[in-house]
Amino acid sequence: MRAGAIRNRLSSEPRTPDATPMSDTPPPPAAPPAKLTPAGRKFPCGQCGARLDYDPRASRLKCPYCGHDQAVVTDEAAEIVERDYLDALGRADAKSKAIPGHGTETRCPGCGAVVILDDKVAADACPFCTTHLETTPVAVEGLLPPESLIAFAVDLRGAREAFTAWIESRWFAPTELKTVLALGRLVGVYLPYWTYDSDTSSSYEGERGDDYQELVRYTERLADGRSEDRTRTVTRTRWSSASGTVECAFDDLLVPATTSLTADRLAEIGAYQLKKLKPFDAAYLSGFQAERYSVGLKEGFQVAKELMQPEIVRTIEADIGGDHQRIHGKRTRYSSITFKHVLLPAWVAAYRYNAKVYQVTVNGQTGRVSGERPWSASKLAGAALAVVLVVAVVATAVMVFNR
Repeated sequence: MRAGAIRNRLSSEPRTPDATPMSDTPPPPAAPPAKLTPAGRKFPCGQCGARLDYDPRASRLKCPYCGHDQAVVTDEAAEIVERDYLDALGRADAKSKAIPGHGTETRCPGCGAVVILDDKVAADACPFCTTHLETTPVAVEGLLPPESLIAFAVDLRGAREAFTAWIESRWFAPTELKTVLALGRLVGVYLPYWTYDSDTSSSYEGERGDDYQELVRYTERLADGRSEDRTRTVTRTRWSSASGTVECAFDDLLVPATTSLTADRLAEIGAYQLKKLKPFDAAYLSGFQAERYSVGLKEGFQVAKELMQPEIVRTIEADIGGDHQRIHGKRTRYSSITFKHVLLPAWVAAYRYNAKVYQVTVNGQTGRVSGERPWSASKLAGAALAVVLVVAVVATAVMVFNR
């Protein structure tokens, strides 16, 4: 985002102490200030010692065993920083960090997705294709670490409710599809994205078309064979050369850095509200998986350039003016390029039906569902038979009535 960064502000105004009577009893010691979770710590439960998971419904860390919960303590000074694009491309040390608490990754032998694993938590199947993850995890290396994310707002129960509603609205879907929920195959995954900001300056050459009306005479042959001279008004276009330079500014162009889900699938689950980005904190990943980006920083900017083109073209056409515009050539310079590596939440369900893998995805922020499903041959055959029977009954009734 422009104008620096977004700060995670928490109220820190001093409170005025209440008036209390004098006493010889010394006051109890003040509670120690909350400490930030050090990198790599696994968020142990304060009551039973088990690992705490992030609970989207409560927006707190919660123990799945004893129910104890606690707040996510964030660094008030943390900022969402936009990094210089060219500087990151030229620095080898820019890719030297790993995500705290997620130091290993494994590549799926089926679809090729690289899943970044929660330390000491085993993942037995790929969330994108259900292939068994037999590959031994390796240390995360060469990663531009994420510095911001949108935390899950839809929990597993909410995702299942959205998934169930989606399934029930799919006519002629196999009944077995509902077993996906019963088998617990919905997996919460943080998907990698890039955002790009850029200023552009585009010089162009083209033509401007201005319409004008002209009265044209013509001869029309009438029905009785006679000819008659008539006139009509026609619109013509006068073209003139045009050239110039236009400037555009682009902010937070969102580019998926995953290839595990198709562009159509990602578009169908709807847009994320980027205003709710938070500075990265590993606590939000506790209990969830994260995918490593498969579209690199440089590749992502090429996609961003394509996303900029329609706006650049509209700006050039507005600059040319007139009733019509032709653009014969344009050259664009990109400057002040910055980027963010962000993680966005999604619930993914992958299932196999008749040896084919299908995916259903739930937006982890809004609950919107997108998916693909097989068609039930038996239900389609039953529907076709029902239509035939209805037609036969109607035809028989018509024949009897006409007698």
